[in-house]
Amino acid sequence: MTYKTLTAASLAALILGAGGAMADTWRYAFEEAMEEVQGKFAQKFKEEVEANSDHEVQLFPFGTLGESADIMEQAQSGILQFVDQSPGFTGALIPEAQVFFVPYLLPQDQEQLVSFFRNSKAIKELFPPLYAEQGLELLTMFPEGEVMMTTTTEVKSPEDLNEVKFRVMTNPLLVEGYKAFGATPTPLPWGEVYGALQTGIIQGQENPAFFIESTKMYEVTDYITRAGHNNFTTAVMANKDFFDGLSEDEQKVVQDAIAASFDYIVEYQTGLTEKSLEKIKEAKPEITITELSEEERAPFKATADSVEQEFLEIGGPKAQEILDQMKADLETATQ
Repeated sequence: MTYKTLTAASLAALILGAGGAMADTWRYAFEEAMEEVQGKFAQKFKEEVEANSDHEVQLFPFGTLGESADIMEQAQSGILQFVDQSPGFTGALIPEAQVFFVPYLLPQDQEQLVSFFRNSKAIKELFPPLYAEQGLELLTMFPEGEVMMTTTTEVKSPEDLNEVKFRVMTNPLLVEGYKAFGATPTPLPWGEVYGALQTGIIQGQENPAFFIESTKMYEVTDYITRAGHNNFTTAVMANKDFFDGLSEDEQKVVQDAIAASFDYIVEYQTGLTEKSLEKIKEAKPEITITELSEEERAPFKATADSVEQEFLEIGGPKAQEILDQMKADLETATQ
């Protein structure tokens, strides 16, 4: 029996039967491995909660409970108390969250980026009601690193992506973004990506450098391109009924643990991109890593307006308000 064939009820039985039946145990699933960025955040959260309460936090890294869609379903149904998932996978549930895939919207400067995520009114005030409608309490969003393309052929312009089957998350705006870049976007669950690159079903994918290195995507691609078009964003959520049922003291424990984990993960990521690229170079000296010049980025940047307009069409009833507030937040962060 595979994880994909497990029903929510049987998953609950498995988890509870594995020793999670105690009321004091909180379950937290995420989309990456334990030693990747989301895993590091989760471990810090666990450490903080357990140091400041009687609760135990049980962690479930990628693959333990299925794919991204599976853990979201489990969080909404209350099997999981916490879940960490990119807006790339919640776009169908919360179309406004697709705003994070408008290319060249987020700044590349790390201090400005962190300031935006720490202080954004859009994240703190506008997004939480949208998540609440889906039975989720939005606790925080944080950046995971500059997104880079890995491909089997060199990419220096949108023309180089012509007819390239490029894996994207199952997110409508990300699909439109890569269409605008000239590629043939191909939504695939993460578990199928390595094999699809290896067999030539697809010829490219995107992720931060640490993830490219840890998942060995460089083994099945030959070029890494830094076009500066985005930074990978993720969101930590709680089941809303669970969170609302906590005492004020318990809610404060969760919120304080989230704040400490945010600070920790920002510090953890300092220099991580360059270290990861160095490891990739050591493992595969022949790989080509290219940072596009401003001139080379120009035709990619030229697609941003059309993708932004597409977001306003498919991004839900609050799309315009979200986009306007994010731009105001970003202007504040860059000052």
